[in-house]
Amino acid sequence: MSSVMDPESSLELVQRAAAGDTEALERLLARSIPALTRWARGRLPGWARDLSDTQDLVQETLVHTLKHLPRLNFEREGAFHAYCRQAVMNRIYDEQRRVRRRPVQAELADNVVAGDASPLEETIGQEALGRYEAALAELRDVEREAIIARIELGQTYDEIALALGKPTRDAARAAVQRALVRLAAKMNHGG
Repeated sequence: MSSVMDPESSLELVQRAAAGDTEALERLLARSIPALTRWARGRLPGWARDLSDTQDLVQETLVHTLKHLPRLNFEREGAFHAYCRQAVMNRIYDEQRRVRRRPVQAELADNVVAGDASPLEETIGQEALGRYEAALAELRDVEREAIIARIELGQTYDEIALALGKPTRDAARAAVQRALVRLAAKMNHGG
């Protein structure tokens, strides 16, 4: 993520793109695809991947979302990205269901060694991700957005300050730290 902040908010770009501004649409995509791909990476289990990878899934989801952009109403900074994250998560669930319905059948040579995580490692990873997602869902909206912006999207504290309406980068840093402490408590103790 660059250290130079884009002076235009995502909300402004969404509104301009919805009104037909192609330059705003391109800037919105350039900003959204890498961030959503980073966020989605690891949420699509290896066993559910086939010809489509995470970036393809993100791009397909964004294309579908952008078709409906003029009918969607985003009233605050970060709402578009939150909507897109949920849409990507829904696509991941769809992809998992699709793969479970039609398992891939292939014959393997006897000497093939698996390079992916073992079923146990994958299960532990999915359980940890499940605890994280459940704890994240229990947080207040502003806490959830702070964590997602910093940890999952890799945004700078300046960007987080803008998105959350914080007066300074230090205020954004403090908000992220407080949210992470609450998240850890919820993950460790269920509340």
